[in-house]
Amino acid sequence: MSSSTMATPCRTAMRLLSARSRCMLQNPRLKSALPQARYSSRYSNPAARATGSTISVKAPSFLDQHQEAVDSEDAEHRPINPLDELAARREFEAKRSNAMQRMRFAAVGLLMSVAGLTLTLYNLDLDELEKGANKKKAQLDAGPGAEDFQGRHVHVIGAGDDKRIVAEGDQELDLVSTGSGSVPYFPRKIFLPVPGSETAKSETSQPNSRVNPGNVQNQEEYALVGLGIRTVTFLSIEVYVMGLYVRTQDISALQARLIHLINPNASTLVPGEKDGLKQRMLDPDTSVEIWEQLLREEGIRSAWRVVPSKNTDFAHLRDGWVNGIKRATNEITRVKQQNPAIVTADYENESFGDAMRDFKAMFSGGRTPKGSVVLMLRDAPGSMEVLFEDPAKATGIERVGKIEDPRISRLIWMGYLAGKNVSSEPTRQNVVDGFVGFAGRPVGSVETMVV
Repeated sequence: MSSSTMATPCRTAMRLLSARSRCMLQNPRLKSALPQARYSSRYSNPAARATGSTISVKAPSFLDQHQEAVDSEDAEHRPINPLDELAARREFEAKRSNAMQRMRFAAVGLLMSVAGLTLTLYNLDLDELEKGANKKKAQLDAGPGAEDFQGRHVHVIGAGDDKRIVAEGDQELDLVSTGSGSVPYFPRKIFLPVPGSETAKSETSQPNSRVNPGNVQNQEEYALVGLGIRTVTFLSIEVYVMGLYVRTQDISALQARLIHLINPNASTLVPGEKDGLKQRMLDPDTSVEIWEQLLREEGIRSAWRVVPSKNTDFAHLRDGWVNGIKRATNEITRVKQQNPAIVTADYENESFGDAMRDFKAMFSGGRTPKGSVVLMLRDAPGSMEVLFEDPAKATGIERVGKIEDPRISRLIWMGYLAGKNVSSEPTRQNVVDGFVGFAGRPVGSVETMVV
Protein backbone atom coordinates (compact mmCIF):
# COMPACT_ATOMS: atom_id res chain seq x y z
CA MET A 1 0.00 0.00 0.00
CA SER A 2 1.44 3.36 -1.03
CA SER A 3 2.08 6.25 1.31
CA SER A 4 -0.39 8.47 -0.59
CA THR A 5 -3.18 6.01 0.03
CA MET A 6 -2.47 5.98 3.77
CA ALA A 7 -2.34 9.81 3.95
CA THR A 8 -5.84 10.27 2.56
CA PRO A 9 -7.77 8.89 5.64
CA CYS A 10 -5.48 10.96 7.87
CA ARG A 11 -6.36 14.17 6.06
CA THR A 12 -10.05 13.36 6.25
CA ALA A 13 -9.78 12.71 10.00
CA MET A 14 -7.90 15.96 10.52
CA ARG A 15 -10.55 17.93 8.62
CA LEU A 16 -13.28 16.41 10.80
CA LEU A 17 -11.36 17.28 13.94
CA SER A 18 -10.33 20.77 12.81
CA ALA A 19 -13.69 22.41 13.67
CA ARG A 20 -13.65 20.85 17.15
CA SER A 21 -10.03 21.89 17.62
CA ARG A 22 -10.81 25.48 16.67
CA CYS A 23 -13.70 25.52 19.17
CA MET A 24 -11.35 24.26 21.91
CA LEU A 25 -8.71 26.86 21.08
CA GLN A 26 -11.24 29.72 21.02
CA ASN A 27 -12.57 28.75 24.49
CA PRO A 28 -9.68 27.99 26.90
CA ARG A 29 -12.14 27.67 29.78
CA LEU A 30 -13.79 24.73 28.05
CA LYS A 31 -10.38 23.15 27.40
CA SER A 32 -9.31 23.47 31.03
CA ALA A 33 -12.59 22.08 32.24
CA LEU A 34 -12.48 18.89 30.15
CA PRO A 35 -9.75 17.08 32.23
CA GLN A 36 -11.78 17.72 35.37
CA ALA A 37 -14.97 16.33 33.90
CA ARG A 38 -14.57 12.82 35.24
CA TYR A 39 -16.53 10.89 37.79
CA SER A 40 -15.01 10.75 41.25
CA SER A 41 -15.81 8.58 44.19
CA ARG A 42 -14.65 8.25 47.73
CA TYR A 43 -12.26 5.53 46.59
CA SER A 44 -10.55 7.85 44.13
CA ASN A 45 -10.75 10.94 46.37
CA PRO A 46 -8.65 10.80 49.59
CA ALA A 47 -10.71 13.52 51.20
CA ALA A 48 -13.85 11.53 50.62
CA ARG A 49 -12.29 8.41 52.08
CA ALA A 50 -11.26 10.32 55.19
CA THR A 51 -14.73 11.57 55.90
CA GLY A 52 -16.49 8.37 55.01
CA SER A 53 -20.05 8.85 54.06
CA THR A 54 -20.24 12.30 55.62
CA ILE A 55 -21.02 14.97 53.06
CA SER A 56 -19.53 18.39 53.74
CA VAL A 57 -21.78 21.31 52.78
CA LYS A 58 -20.00 24.64 52.37
CA ALA A 59 -22.00 27.81 52.56
CA PRO A 60 -21.68 29.82 49.36
CA SER A 61 -19.63 32.99 49.72
CA PHE A 62 -19.95 36.32 47.90
CA LEU A 63 -16.97 35.48 45.71
CA ASP A 64 -18.53 32.15 44.77
CA GLN A 65 -21.82 33.86 43.77
CA HIS A 66 -19.91 36.42 41.75
CA GLN A 67 -17.93 33.70 40.01
CA GLU A 68 -21.13 31.82 39.18
CA ALA A 69 -22.63 34.97 37.70
CA VAL A 70 -19.52 35.52 35.59
CA ASP A 71 -19.58 31.90 34.48
CA SER A 72 -23.26 32.20 33.57
CA GLU A 73 -22.57 35.37 31.55
CA ASP A 74 -19.63 33.73 29.82
CA ALA A 75 -21.78 30.74 29.02
CA GLU A 76 -24.27 32.98 27.18
CA HIS A 77 -21.54 34.41 24.96
CA ARG A 78 -19.57 31.17 24.70
CA PRO A 79 -19.15 29.95 21.13
CA ILE A 80 -21.30 26.97 20.27
CA ASN A 81 -19.60 23.85 19.08
CA PRO A 82 -20.46 23.73 15.38
CA LEU A 83 -20.64 19.95 15.61
CA ASP A 84 -23.28 20.14 18.32
CA GLU A 85 -26.51 20.49 16.33
CA LEU A 86 -28.72 20.45 19.42
CA ALA A 87 -26.85 23.37 21.03
CA ALA A 88 -26.98 25.37 17.81
CA ARG A 89 -30.70 24.74 17.58
CA ARG A 90 -31.23 25.91 21.17
CA GLU A 91 -29.22 29.07 20.51
CA PHE A 92 -31.31 29.83 17.41
CA GLU A 93 -34.57 29.35 19.31
CA ALA A 94 -33.37 31.58 22.14
CA LYS A 95 -32.43 34.39 19.72
CA ARG A 96 -35.71 34.00 17.86
CA SER A 97 -37.69 34.16 21.09
CA ASN A 98 -35.82 37.27 22.16
CA ALA A 99 -36.43 38.95 18.79
CA MET A 100 -40.15 38.06 18.85
CA GLN A 101 -40.47 39.50 22.35
CA ARG A 102 -38.87 42.76 21.26
CA MET A 103 -41.15 42.94 18.24
CA ARG A 104 -44.20 42.46 20.46
CA PHE A 105 -43.08 45.26 22.80
CA ALA A 106 -42.43 47.55 19.80
CA ALA A 107 -45.82 46.77 18.28
CA VAL A 108 -47.61 47.47 21.57
CA GLY A 109 -45.73 50.76 21.93
CA LEU A 110 -46.60 51.78 18.36
CA LEU A 111 -50.28 50.95 18.84
CA MET A 112 -50.41 52.92 22.09
CA SER A 113 -48.74 55.92 20.43
CA VAL A 114 -51.18 55.88 17.51
CA ALA A 115 -54.13 55.48 19.86
CA GLY A 116 -52.94 58.36 22.04
CA LEU A 117 -52.39 60.63 19.02
CA THR A 118 -55.82 59.75 17.62
CA LEU A 119 -57.50 60.48 20.95
CA THR A 120 -55.64 63.79 21.25
CA LEU A 121 -56.61 64.91 17.74
CA TYR A 122 -60.23 63.85 18.32
CA ASN A 123 -60.51 66.01 21.42
CA LEU A 124 -58.45 68.89 19.97
CA ASP A 125 -60.24 72.17 19.21
CA LEU A 126 -58.41 73.44 16.12
CA ASP A 127 -60.41 76.67 15.98
CA GLU A 128 -59.39 77.61 19.52
CA LEU A 129 -55.77 76.77 18.76
CA GLU A 130 -55.83 78.94 15.64
CA LYS A 131 -57.38 81.83 17.55
CA GLY A 132 -54.78 81.49 20.28
CA ALA A 133 -51.95 81.34 17.74
CA ASN A 134 -53.25 84.41 15.90
CA LYS A 135 -53.63 86.29 19.16
CA LYS A 136 -50.11 85.38 20.24
CA LYS A 137 -48.74 86.34 16.83
CA ALA A 138 -50.55 89.67 17.00
CA GLN A 139 -49.10 90.30 20.46
CA LEU A 140 -45.59 89.50 19.25
CA ASP A 141 -45.90 91.58 16.09
CA ALA A 142 -47.52 94.53 17.78
CA GLY A 143 -45.10 97.08 19.12
CA PRO A 144 -45.60 99.75 21.76
CA GLY A 145 -48.71 101.79 21.14
CA ALA A 146 -50.36 99.21 18.90
CA GLU A 147 -53.75 100.24 20.27
CA ASP A 148 -53.08 103.84 19.23
CA PHE A 149 -53.46 105.38 15.81
CA GLN A 150 -50.85 108.03 15.02
CA GLY A 151 -50.62 109.00 18.69
CA ARG A 152 -54.37 108.93 19.38
CA HIS A 153 -55.98 106.47 21.77
CA VAL A 154 -58.43 104.11 20.06
CA HIS A 155 -61.68 102.90 21.62
CA VAL A 156 -64.83 101.12 20.42
CA ILE A 157 -68.29 102.66 20.53
CA GLY A 158 -71.43 100.49 20.30
CA ALA A 159 -71.69 96.89 19.16
CA GLY A 160 -72.93 94.82 16.23
CA ASP A 161 -73.85 96.73 13.10
CA ASP A 162 -73.62 100.03 14.99
CA LYS A 163 -70.07 99.36 16.17
CA ARG A 164 -67.60 102.16 15.55
CA ILE A 165 -63.86 102.30 16.09
CA VAL A 166 -62.77 105.84 16.74
CA ALA A 167 -59.54 107.59 17.62
CA GLU A 168 -59.80 110.24 20.29
CA GLY A 169 -58.68 113.80 19.66
CA ASP A 170 -60.03 117.20 18.77
CA GLN A 171 -61.99 115.37 16.08
CA GLU A 172 -63.24 111.80 16.26
CA LEU A 173 -61.57 109.78 13.55
CA ASP A 174 -63.44 106.73 12.24
CA LEU A 175 -61.22 103.69 11.79
CA VAL A 176 -61.53 100.24 10.26
CA SER A 177 -59.94 97.12 11.72
CA THR A 178 -57.45 95.53 9.33
CA GLY A 179 -56.96 92.17 11.04
CA SER A 180 -53.22 92.79 11.30
CA GLY A 181 -51.37 92.88 14.61
CA SER A 182 -48.72 95.23 13.25
CA VAL A 183 -51.04 97.69 11.50
CA PRO A 184 -54.36 97.25 13.30
CA TYR A 185 -56.33 100.20 11.90
CA PHE A 186 -56.93 102.14 8.69
CA PRO A 187 -58.85 105.45 8.52
CA ARG A 188 -62.20 105.47 6.72
CA LYS A 189 -61.28 108.68 4.98
CA ILE A 190 -58.07 110.59 4.32
CA PHE A 191 -57.19 113.98 2.86
CA LEU A 192 -54.56 113.93 0.14
CA PRO A 193 -52.82 116.75 -1.70
CA VAL A 194 -54.24 117.91 -4.97
CA PRO A 195 -52.03 116.47 -7.75
CA GLY A 196 -49.45 119.08 -8.76
CA SER A 197 -49.80 121.18 -5.59
CA GLU A 198 -46.79 122.06 -3.48
CA THR A 199 -48.31 121.08 -0.15
CA ALA A 200 -46.34 118.74 2.05
CA LYS A 201 -49.11 117.40 4.21
CA SER A 202 -51.36 114.37 4.21
CA GLU A 203 -53.99 114.42 6.92
CA THR A 204 -56.68 112.23 8.39
CA SER A 205 -58.41 115.23 9.96
CA GLN A 206 -60.89 117.59 8.33
CA PRO A 207 -59.13 120.53 6.61
CA ASN A 208 -59.52 124.01 8.05
CA SER A 209 -59.88 122.69 11.61
CA ARG A 210 -57.78 123.48 14.68
CA VAL A 211 -55.65 120.36 14.23
CA ASN A 212 -55.44 120.82 10.44
CA PRO A 213 -55.71 124.53 9.75
CA GLY A 214 -56.15 125.77 6.21
CA ASN A 215 -55.46 123.21 3.47
CA VAL A 216 -58.94 123.66 1.96
CA GLN A 217 -57.75 124.34 -1.55
CA ASN A 218 -54.87 121.86 -1.60
CA GLN A 219 -56.40 118.79 0.05
CA GLU A 220 -59.11 116.46 -1.20
CA GLU A 221 -61.12 113.86 0.68
CA TYR A 222 -60.78 110.17 -0.25
CA ALA A 223 -63.06 107.39 1.04
CA LEU A 224 -61.97 103.84 1.79
CA VAL A 225 -63.38 101.19 -0.58
CA GLY A 226 -61.65 98.07 0.75
CA LEU A 227 -58.43 96.80 2.27
CA GLY A 228 -56.40 93.66 2.89
CA ILE A 229 -53.05 92.21 3.88
CA ARG A 230 -50.30 91.37 1.41
CA THR A 231 -48.49 88.14 2.35
CA VAL A 232 -45.70 86.15 0.69
CA THR A 233 -44.58 82.48 0.65
CA PHE A 234 -46.53 79.48 1.88
CA LEU A 235 -45.86 80.63 5.46
CA SER A 236 -48.05 83.70 4.82
CA ILE A 237 -45.44 86.16 6.04
CA GLU A 238 -47.11 89.57 6.34
CA VAL A 239 -45.47 92.27 4.24
CA TYR A 240 -47.84 95.22 4.33
CA VAL A 241 -51.45 96.30 4.76
CA MET A 242 -53.03 98.16 1.87
CA GLY A 243 -56.30 99.91 1.19
CA LEU A 244 -57.89 101.41 -1.91
CA TYR A 245 -59.35 104.91 -1.60
CA VAL A 246 -61.48 106.83 -4.11
CA ARG A 247 -61.90 110.59 -4.14
CA THR A 248 -65.25 111.29 -2.52
CA GLN A 249 -66.56 113.61 -5.23
CA ASP A 250 -65.82 110.91 -7.87
CA ILE A 251 -67.90 108.18 -6.21
CA SER A 252 -71.07 109.13 -8.12
CA ALA A 253 -69.30 108.73 -11.47
CA LEU A 254 -67.83 105.42 -10.29
CA GLN A 255 -71.29 104.21 -9.21
CA ALA A 256 -72.75 105.01 -12.61
CA ARG A 257 -69.97 103.15 -14.45
CA LEU A 258 -70.33 100.07 -12.26
CA ILE A 259 -74.10 99.99 -12.62
CA HIS A 260 -73.96 100.42 -16.39
CA LEU A 261 -71.68 97.40 -16.67
CA ILE A 262 -74.72 95.27 -15.75
CA ASN A 263 -77.73 97.43 -16.66
CA PRO A 264 -77.14 100.52 -18.86
CA ASN A 265 -80.56 101.96 -18.03
CA ALA A 266 -80.58 101.49 -14.23
CA SER A 267 -79.71 103.96 -11.46
CA THR A 268 -79.02 101.19 -8.95
CA LEU A 269 -78.68 97.42 -8.93
CA VAL A 270 -81.09 94.94 -7.36
CA PRO A 271 -79.68 92.01 -5.33
CA GLY A 272 -79.56 89.61 -8.30
CA GLU A 273 -77.71 92.16 -10.44
CA LYS A 274 -75.30 92.87 -7.58
CA ASP A 275 -74.39 89.18 -7.46
CA GLY A 276 -73.80 89.24 -11.21
CA LEU A 277 -71.50 92.25 -10.91
CA LYS A 278 -69.50 90.60 -8.12
CA GLN A 279 -69.15 87.40 -10.10
CA ARG A 280 -67.87 89.27 -13.14
CA MET A 281 -65.39 91.34 -11.10
CA LEU A 282 -63.96 88.17 -9.55
CA ASP A 283 -63.90 86.08 -12.72
CA PRO A 284 -60.36 85.54 -14.09
CA ASP A 285 -61.38 86.64 -17.61
CA THR A 286 -64.16 89.20 -17.25
CA SER A 287 -62.37 90.97 -14.39
CA VAL A 288 -59.54 91.82 -16.80
CA GLU A 289 -62.03 93.27 -19.30
CA ILE A 290 -63.86 95.29 -16.61
CA TRP A 291 -60.78 96.85 -15.05
CA GLU A 292 -59.12 97.54 -18.39
CA GLN A 293 -62.25 99.47 -19.36
CA LEU A 294 -62.77 101.27 -16.02
CA LEU A 295 -59.15 102.34 -15.65
CA ARG A 296 -58.81 103.43 -19.29
CA GLU A 297 -61.65 105.92 -18.84
CA GLU A 298 -60.52 109.20 -17.32
CA GLY A 299 -62.15 111.27 -14.59
CA ILE A 300 -61.81 109.18 -11.39
CA ARG A 301 -59.02 109.71 -8.89
CA SER A 302 -58.00 106.89 -6.58
CA ALA A 303 -55.10 105.96 -4.35
CA TRP A 304 -53.53 102.91 -2.74
CA ARG A 305 -52.42 103.45 0.86
CA VAL A 306 -49.65 100.96 1.74
CA VAL A 307 -48.36 100.56 5.31
CA PRO A 308 -45.44 98.12 5.83
CA SER A 309 -45.84 95.58 8.64
CA LYS A 310 -42.06 95.14 8.94
CA ASN A 311 -39.06 97.33 8.33
CA THR A 312 -38.35 97.16 4.60
CA ASP A 313 -37.19 99.39 1.76
CA PHE A 314 -38.42 100.84 -1.52
CA ALA A 315 -36.47 98.32 -3.58
CA HIS A 316 -38.39 95.43 -2.03
CA LEU A 317 -41.74 97.16 -2.56
CA ARG A 318 -40.77 98.08 -6.13
CA ASP A 319 -39.94 94.45 -6.98
CA GLY A 320 -43.39 93.40 -5.83
CA TRP A 321 -45.07 96.04 -7.98
CA VAL A 322 -42.95 95.12 -10.99
CA ASN A 323 -44.01 91.48 -10.61
CA GLY A 324 -47.63 92.64 -10.41
CA ILE A 325 -47.20 94.62 -13.64
CA LYS A 326 -45.80 91.55 -15.39
CA ARG A 327 -48.68 89.37 -14.20
CA ALA A 328 -51.25 91.92 -15.32
CA THR A 329 -49.61 92.22 -18.75
CA ASN A 330 -49.68 88.45 -19.17
CA GLU A 331 -53.34 88.33 -18.12
CA ILE A 332 -54.27 91.01 -20.67
CA THR A 333 -52.41 89.12 -23.40
CA ARG A 334 -54.16 85.87 -22.46
CA VAL A 335 -57.64 87.40 -22.46
CA LYS A 336 -56.90 89.31 -25.70
CA GLN A 337 -56.06 86.02 -27.42
CA GLN A 338 -59.37 84.54 -26.29
CA ASN A 339 -61.39 87.60 -27.28
CA PRO A 340 -59.66 89.74 -29.95
CA ALA A 341 -62.56 92.25 -29.86
CA ILE A 342 -61.40 93.59 -26.49
CA VAL A 343 -59.85 97.05 -26.75
CA THR A 344 -56.60 97.24 -24.81
CA ALA A 345 -53.57 99.49 -24.77
CA ASP A 346 -50.27 98.56 -26.36
CA TYR A 347 -47.94 97.15 -23.72
CA GLU A 348 -45.12 96.08 -26.02
CA ASN A 349 -43.94 99.27 -27.69
CA GLU A 350 -40.79 101.22 -26.87
CA SER A 351 -42.53 103.98 -24.95
CA PHE A 352 -43.89 101.47 -22.45
CA GLY A 353 -40.39 100.11 -21.91
CA ASP A 354 -39.15 103.65 -21.22
CA ALA A 355 -41.97 104.16 -18.70
CA MET A 356 -41.02 100.92 -16.92
CA ARG A 357 -37.41 102.03 -16.67
CA ASP A 358 -38.51 105.37 -15.18
CA PHE A 359 -40.72 103.56 -12.69
CA LYS A 360 -37.86 101.31 -11.52
CA ALA A 361 -35.43 104.23 -11.29
CA MET A 362 -37.88 106.19 -9.13
CA PHE A 363 -37.36 103.71 -6.25
CA SER A 364 -33.59 103.83 -6.26
CA GLY A 365 -33.23 103.49 -2.50
CA GLY A 366 -34.50 104.51 0.89
CA ARG A 367 -35.96 102.75 3.91
CA THR A 368 -39.66 102.28 4.63
CA PRO A 369 -39.93 101.64 8.39
CA LYS A 370 -42.76 99.68 9.98
CA GLY A 371 -45.84 101.93 10.23
CA SER A 372 -44.74 104.37 7.53
CA VAL A 373 -47.15 105.22 4.71
CA VAL A 374 -46.59 104.88 0.95
CA LEU A 375 -49.30 106.48 -1.20
CA MET A 376 -49.74 105.75 -4.91
CA LEU A 377 -52.03 108.52 -6.11
CA ARG A 378 -53.64 108.11 -9.55
CA ASP A 379 -55.06 111.32 -11.00
CA ALA A 380 -57.92 111.72 -13.47
CA PRO A 381 -55.86 111.22 -16.67
CA GLY A 382 -54.07 108.20 -15.17
CA SER A 383 -50.70 109.65 -14.15
CA MET A 384 -49.36 108.23 -10.89
CA GLU A 385 -47.60 110.14 -8.14
CA VAL A 386 -45.86 108.27 -5.32
CA LEU A 387 -45.77 109.91 -1.88
CA PHE A 388 -44.09 108.81 1.32
CA GLU A 389 -44.76 109.75 4.93
CA ASP A 390 -43.33 108.56 8.23
CA PRO A 391 -45.75 109.57 11.03
CA ALA A 392 -43.09 108.80 13.65
CA LYS A 393 -40.93 111.65 12.32
CA ALA A 394 -43.83 114.07 11.67
CA THR A 395 -41.97 115.54 8.71
CA GLY A 396 -44.95 115.49 6.36
CA ILE A 397 -45.09 114.03 2.88
CA GLU A 398 -42.06 113.38 0.73
CA ARG A 399 -42.58 113.18 -3.01
CA VAL A 400 -40.88 110.07 -4.33
CA GLY A 401 -41.66 110.73 -8.00
CA LYS A 402 -44.26 110.74 -10.73
CA ILE A 403 -44.94 108.56 -13.78
CA GLU A 404 -46.92 110.26 -16.56
CA ASP A 405 -47.66 107.11 -18.60
CA PRO A 406 -51.15 105.91 -17.49
CA ARG A 407 -50.34 102.30 -18.42
CA ILE A 408 -48.06 101.93 -15.39
CA SER A 409 -50.71 102.88 -12.82
CA ARG A 410 -53.35 100.89 -14.71
CA LEU A 411 -51.26 97.71 -14.54
CA ILE A 412 -50.44 98.21 -10.85
CA TRP A 413 -54.14 98.57 -10.07
CA MET A 414 -54.94 95.49 -12.19
CA GLY A 415 -52.18 93.54 -10.47
CA TYR A 416 -54.24 93.83 -7.29
CA LEU A 417 -57.73 93.48 -8.80
CA ALA A 418 -57.82 91.55 -12.12
CA GLY A 419 -56.93 88.13 -13.48
CA LYS A 420 -56.28 84.68 -12.07
CA ASN A 421 -53.42 85.38 -9.68
CA VAL A 422 -53.52 88.74 -7.96
CA SER A 423 -51.06 90.07 -5.42
CA SER A 424 -53.54 89.62 -2.56
CA GLU A 425 -56.77 87.69 -3.04
CA PRO A 426 -58.31 88.83 0.31
CA THR A 427 -57.70 92.43 -0.74
CA ARG A 428 -59.44 91.90 -4.07
CA GLN A 429 -62.40 90.25 -2.35
CA ASN A 430 -62.77 93.14 0.09
CA VAL A 431 -62.40 95.84 -2.56
CA VAL A 432 -64.92 94.13 -4.85
CA ASP A 433 -67.38 93.96 -1.95
CA GLY A 434 -66.93 97.69 -1.50
CA PHE A 435 -67.57 98.42 -5.20
CA VAL A 436 -70.63 96.17 -5.23
CA GLY A 437 -71.89 98.05 -2.18
CA PHE A 438 -71.51 101.29 -4.12
CA ALA A 439 -73.47 99.87 -7.05
CA GLY A 440 -76.26 98.71 -4.74
CA ARG A 441 -77.14 102.28 -3.75
CA PRO A 442 -78.69 105.02 -5.88
CA VAL A 443 -76.19 107.21 -7.68
CA GLY A 444 -75.05 110.02 -5.40
CA SER A 445 -76.23 108.49 -2.13
CA VAL A 446 -72.86 107.02 -1.15
CA GLU A 447 -71.07 110.31 -1.60
CA THR A 448 -73.61 112.05 0.62
CA MET A 449 -73.32 109.32 3.26
CA VAL A 450 -69.50 109.53 3.33
CA VAL A 451 -69.46 113.29 3.71
